[in-house]
Parts: sequence; structure tokens; C-alpha cells
Amino acid sequence: MSAVTEGAMAPDFELSGADGPIRLADLRGKSVVLYFYPKDDTSGCTREAQDFTAVAADFAKAGAVVLGVSKDSLASHEKFKAKYDLAVHLGSDPEGAVIQRYGAWVEKNMYGRKYMGIERSTFLIDGAGVVRRIWRKVKGAGHADDVLTALLSL
Repeated sequence: MSAVTEGAMAPDFELSGADGPIRLADLRGKSVVLYFYPKDDTSGCTREAQDFTAVAADFAKAGAVVLGVSKDSLASHEKFKAKYDLAVHLGSDPEGAVIQRYGAWVEKNMYGRKYMGIERSTFLIDGAGVVRRIWRKVKGAGHADDVLTALLSL
């Protein structure tokens, strides 16, 4: 599993984003909601992105950046954002280095078949770069509101 734990410094990363590279170090001073999801334009991932978009203004008002990460390409992310008018940043991690560093690359089991994939998980990182909360095996409904509540309590 991951060495990333609550109270520890978040591992730095650099991802490709639609507006250029996204580096955790460049976001110091802002809280970061870093969430990992399996695939653009699938039902659960779309719902999660839409839920974060619905409260995006509240996250921004609280000084937070919301960043979704998957292995999908930038082109896929741009299509996904445009199709659903998403107000979250999407980072592309095609090699899965950041996904692995945060322990979101896990063995999954579907209908008895084991395979490796992205575990839907969220990390709340404060402005000093400390991981304040971790959610693993995230289920869609209400998650964005739970993260916002945790952010506002920092």
C-alpha cells in the first residue's frame, strides 16, 4: 500500500494538465483536493466530477484547488471536461507514477477476476503540503460535500 498517511507531507508531483504542468509545489499556500479516479466519461467517475463541479465555487472560496487524476490522456480529459462542463482541474498520469506514489494503484477483483487498477481515493492537502485527510474506496454520493466539510474544518 502507500506510505502516504494523514499528518505526513504530501509527496510532490508534476502532471500534465490542460493549462500546462501541474505541480503540487506550485500550489503551496492553497489547500488541494487530490482525487484519483479510474476513467474519464464512465458513470461513477462522471458523477464524482460533476459533484465536485457543483461545489467548485465553495472550494475556490475556501482557497482550495480540486484536481482529479487518472491515466487518461490530456485529449480525453479535455473532451470529458467539455462534455460535462466540469469546473475541476484534471491531471494526466499515463505512466501511473503519481497514482502509485499515493497508493491508489491497487489489486481489484471483479467477478472473481483479479487485476490492477485505480482505487477511487481522495487526499485533502493543506496549504503547507500536509495530508490532512484520506478517503479510500470512495463511493460517489455525498463525497464532494464530505470533502468540503473536512476542508472547512481545517
